[in-house]
Amino acid sequence: MTTSRTPRAKRLSKTRLDRLVEEAIVDCYNESEQVVGLYTMIENNLALPFETMVLGVPIAVERVDLTRREEIVAVCRRAGVRQTVPILDLPLPSRRPAGAEWIDAYRHWVGGR
Repeated sequence: MTTSRTPRAKRLSKTRLDRLVEEAIVDCYNESEQVVGLYTMIENNLALPFETMVLGVPIAVERVDLTRREEIVAVCRRAGVRQTVPILDLPLPSRRPAGAEWIDAYRHWVGGR
């Protein structure tokens, strides 16, 4: 049986983050395509749903989406209300979901542009 959670993650090295970014954007010609590449890796690898806290309130992250402005967002739900949160601003739980390294890679890519 596989698990959808990883143990408490250590901070990924810059080298590891660079490799993840390179894997996501290898065939991309411009920044727009790079965002789509990173979104695809997050969408394909992030174990969903998972629970986290936003502003001290527990929420469920149901899926990720790419907005018209090319921003990767988490689609979150609480008590029947759905809201998007930019993935750059989404606090991850201490027991990170499998695939969370792709969120780290996206954050690294955004910081390095």
